Amino acid sequence: MARAQGARAQMAFAFETTYGTPPTGAYTKMPFASTSLGAEQPLQTSELLGYGRDPQAPIKDAVTADGNVVIPIDVEAFGFWLKAVFGAPTTTGAEAPYTHEFRSGNWALPSFSVETGMPEVPRYAMYSGCMVDSLNWQIARSGLLTATASIVAQGEEVATSTAVGTPTTIALKRFGHFNGAITRNGANIGNVVSADLTYANNLDRIETIRADGKIDGADPSIAALTGNVVVRFADQTLVTQAINGDACELAFSYMLPTGESLTVTAHAVYLPRPRIEISGPQGVQATFDWQAASDPIADRMCTVTLTNNREEY
Repeated sequence: MARAQGARAQMAFAFETTYGTPPTGAYTKMPFASTSLGAEQPLQTSELLGYGRDPQAPIKDAVTADGNVVIPIDVEAFGFWLKAVFGAPTTTGAEAPYTHEFRSGNWALPSFSVETGMPEVPRYAMYSGCMVDSLNWQIARSGLLTATASIVAQGEEVATSTAVGTPTTIALKRFGHFNGAITRNGANIGNVVSADLTYANNLDRIETIRADGKIDGADPSIAALTGNVVVRFADQTLVTQAINGDACELAFSYMLPTGESLTVTAHAVYLPRPRIEISGPQGVQATFDWQAASDPIADRMCTVTLTNNREEY
């Protein structure tokens, strides 16, 4: 008897033309590290009296389909997730390399379908009407560079055979922490120990009354770009900015020797005044929990620029 193994799991991804309707083709095989994406339907305990101490049979509640997918931040496949988060990019370049610019603030975000497969069981779960609620990752000195996409889906359909045919494969080429840099107003920030950032669409589920218990969709509300930067306390630059209430531009970038790059630019970042603690003889660190806002000059909160050899997303 075959048993499910994560090492043999597969994931295919395709954007939808109609919300909640999985495409019949044009799927792409996506790299991923783990996923908690799934559907659940809780039971409502019977409240009825008069039948003795033993309860009556429970009834089914509404279906909830959501979860997280941990994905590598790579040169090509990551662009599909960026499109799901920000909407279609503006692409420039007559030939490779191409520059894809994703901008925050879009009201119309694309939905997509994801199929996860365990061929040895066999079990193939199709999640339709998927939208990305948030995307976050950590920046460190070493380790594997991955991001976590939090997904809201309409529903799950399980089958014993795949519905995606033969998906298109992508040559995996990953960015690493070693390729990263953080700048403030165009200049490198020194003494950074770690950082993280989260972009949230803050999706509002449309929970209408339906016979199948699924949602009708998910609308984006006010977006948010937040994070923190942990620095070795060496000067007063960031503290002074926090006290004055000024905004700065923070850019988180990765570049490979072969020319591919990824840059996340938060155009107007505000810093809170941090507590500076001396906890022992070691170096003193300060944590700045920053948040971004719309910049009147850029007319948006953030821009993500991905440069690679893919012509379009």
